[in-house]
Amino acid sequence: MGRTWQHLSRWQKAVILALASTAMLVVLVRVRKRCLHRWYARRVESFTFPPIPRTEKPVPVPAAPTGRTKKRRTSRPRSWRIITRRRVAYAAVLLLLLTVSGAIGFYRWILVDLPDIDNINAGMTLPSTRIYDRQGRLLYQISDPEKGVNRVVSLDELPACMIEATVATEDANFYRHPGVDVQGVARALWINLKGGEVVAGGSTITQQVARNLLLDPDQRAERTLERKLRESALAIQLTQRYSRDEILAFYLNQMYYGNLAYGVEAASQAYFGKSASGLSLAECAMLAGLPQAPSAYDPLSNPQAAKARQQVVLNLMVKHGYISDLDADRAYNEILQYSSAQYPYEAPHFVNAVWTQLLRDYPDELYSGGLDVITTLDLSWQRAGQEAVVRHLDWLNNPPPGEPSHNAHNAALVAMDPHTGQIVVMVGSPDYFDERIDGAVNAALAPRQPGSALKPFTYAAAFDPQSPNPWTPATMILDVGTPFVTRRLESYTPSNFGMVEHGPVLIREALASSYNIPAVVALDYIGIDELIRLTTRLGINTLTDTSRFDLSLTLGGGEVRLLELTAAYGALANSGFRVEPSYILEVRARDGELLYEWEPPEQSTPVIDPRVAFLITDILSDNEARMPSFGPASALSLGRPGAAKTGTTTDFRDNWTVGYTPNLVAGVWVGNADNSQMVEVSGVSGAGPIWNEFMRLVLRGQPELEFEIPEGVVRAEVCALSGMLPTEYCPKTRWEWFIEGTVPIDYDTFHQPFIVDSRTGLLADDNTPPAYREERVYLVLPPEAQDWAQRRGIAPPPVGATVVGGETVPARLLSPDPYTVFRLTPRVPVENQRIRLSVAVPSHTIHVSYWLNNELLATVSEPPYHYWWVLEAGQQNLFAVVALDDGSSITTDTIPFRVGAWVPPEERPTSGPAE
Repeated sequence: MGRTWQHLSRWQKAVILALASTAMLVVLVRVRKRCLHRWYARRVESFTFPPIPRTEKPVPVPAAPTGRTKKRRTSRPRSWRIITRRRVAYAAVLLLLLTVSGAIGFYRWILVDLPDIDNINAGMTLPSTRIYDRQGRLLYQISDPEKGVNRVVSLDELPACMIEATVATEDANFYRHPGVDVQGVARALWINLKGGEVVAGGSTITQQVARNLLLDPDQRAERTLERKLRESALAIQLTQRYSRDEILAFYLNQMYYGNLAYGVEAASQAYFGKSASGLSLAECAMLAGLPQAPSAYDPLSNPQAAKARQQVVLNLMVKHGYISDLDADRAYNEILQYSSAQYPYEAPHFVNAVWTQLLRDYPDELYSGGLDVITTLDLSWQRAGQEAVVRHLDWLNNPPPGEPSHNAHNAALVAMDPHTGQIVVMVGSPDYFDERIDGAVNAALAPRQPGSALKPFTYAAAFDPQSPNPWTPATMILDVGTPFVTRRLESYTPSNFGMVEHGPVLIREALASSYNIPAVVALDYIGIDELIRLTTRLGINTLTDTSRFDLSLTLGGGEVRLLELTAAYGALANSGFRVEPSYILEVRARDGELLYEWEPPEQSTPVIDPRVAFLITDILSDNEARMPSFGPASALSLGRPGAAKTGTTTDFRDNWTVGYTPNLVAGVWVGNADNSQMVEVSGVSGAGPIWNEFMRLVLRGQPELEFEIPEGVVRAEVCALSGMLPTEYCPKTRWEWFIEGTVPIDYDTFHQPFIVDSRTGLLADDNTPPAYREERVYLVLPPEAQDWAQRRGIAPPPVGATVVGGETVPARLLSPDPYTVFRLTPRVPVENQRIRLSVAVPSHTIHVSYWLNNELLATVSEPPYHYWWVLEAGQQNLFAVVALDDGSSITTDTIPFRVGAWVPPEERPTSGPAE
């Protein structure tokens, strides 16, 4: 307290001591009055006057007066006057002692532990944390749920009527008194002393500021003389330290106006849905009357009491000359429009994500620091994305006549700068407040199965030039039924969308048209662990447990978050560097101090080789390559350079479209938050139109940027079917991009010429006349594609023809699929329940022997070396021995499979295999 007393000027100390003395005298008079009277009475009654001395000389008798004379007042004896003066002196000394002791007591009672006015900020309801978009548009205010919302404004931002209404209502002498209205305090003090308790206030605006900002909450609630005197002393100090306008600003920015609104700006937003700068006289009068009793005068819950209080304020403004009677009548009769929306809540899912980050990084300042947070979001783009989501979902659920409703009620959209990772759009659902669709769930951050959207990273791993035998966009893959063995030793044969097989295709077409079988072949080639290592380095954190996944992973067998997947695609757009999604550009404290500023992450090594990223981008932006699946004018075409990929789960629970231009990457998910199935909605029909509409809208007017071609890639002409160097027999070629060193060196072997006898179609021999010898080009496919070719009516080479490259075909069993389970049935004759055994063999094969359970089953000497085997119940193990014309032989790997016997329904177990 010594420090606080030292801060007082001489006249401040004098005023305080005078107040103390006055208070002590009043108390003394009220408490001791009767005791003092009794004491004086007893002293007078007990006093004995001394006798008057007599003399021998007679006292002369005065002459009788003539006429009217003034009666002479008989004076008291001199001894009585001496005693009276002595008592007065005693009383004066006693009064002085009481005054001094009272002042000392007052000092110790009131002033010794007064709060330091330098700590006035500690008592303030601090400004709420405000979250803005990148252009400074308010998205949301975060307030302490216990202290409410607050925003500090200057007096210059407020209309004059707000200031006048406040002064007229709370403290008409505000600009004239020294912080304490002595008349008002004396009047309230006398009323309180008469009543024996504090029943009257008389607090000035300065005293209210002192009470609310300097006294602790327990002291503020007290209704005692001590609290009143303490706030008076503090008010005097405040008047010397701050100007009247500063004190008034404290009041207008810190007083509680009800509905969790602290300060006039928060109150204006809470009650009228607008800034305080736009308040009318009627609205100012309404707000100015609230601080005295916010709950009692709440216009939202008690409009009649609020209206009566408004009239009181208007009358006081008239009384003190601020407005005329006519102005008051007009304001009173004005119909006020109240707003139920307190504050904007733009981009709620994005705001919640920012809130979570602030809570982690600034837990103490979030509710008490009044942070100003500039985010990466572009509110205009956010609204465009939200509108696209809502519009297309409405179309899916209300299609044109004749089309079924697609039961698609939720969607999410994320967009970011692929070079900085700054999130410019995050739509988590079509309606945050719609509980019927779990709208508050942020689907942009929820793990969902991505369908084929992971395929680009499978091929990116296969293209890695550091691998022993990297693939290229011209690598040929057979898109035919191909069995695989899972980690659980089960047979897995993937199929394409629509159960269509395309035979030999190049990776460019396989990826652009999103064929499933080639993608599984690619994953089997690189290995599951390699794909997961790549996606993890790119920031996808939901696929780290490799034991959970099999080859179906590349088709969406794992779960990813839209935000992370979109960021991973951003690496394809920025030459292979990992994209770190960021929400915040800067954070400032309420005093303007910069607490955080976004800086680009330092990355020296790309996660994906820039040349690989370019190859994937070139494929995903090739409209011709995706035409077999999506047609010439799909939702993946932007009319400018852009790459895109769709994803659809087999049961239509999730569909995706993720794509990018050189300066923007965006991802869209469509589905249902409850994981229910949609009806015939694929990635290109569900998510694709949303992605297309959003990208076209936000990129309108921007330059059409081309994807940069990195150093180290070259172009070469290849045969369009085999991907090998073209020969004269290749009917169609194309130019393809390659990483240097990966251009094919072998010439096409798919198209080979043979001399046939035109009469028979058989291979010509020496006996064939020249007139009937004809050169024909045949499509020579690998053995695995022969069944596909036969179904397509593609003629094989003539029997006995020597095909180029056929001698290098590895011997392996083609059917049955490993670990397949066949089951016998009584509905078909046993001899008709059979399967075909087939094998891929080199061109110089003589015969094939099939061995079942280590016993010779059959030997086949004619191509294509097939054998039909009648099923027998039991566990079977099959392998083949291929005999070659040079006398050598090749033994294939053993394929296990099982044939289950038929079991009547009544004998089948309730669980497990019915064997």
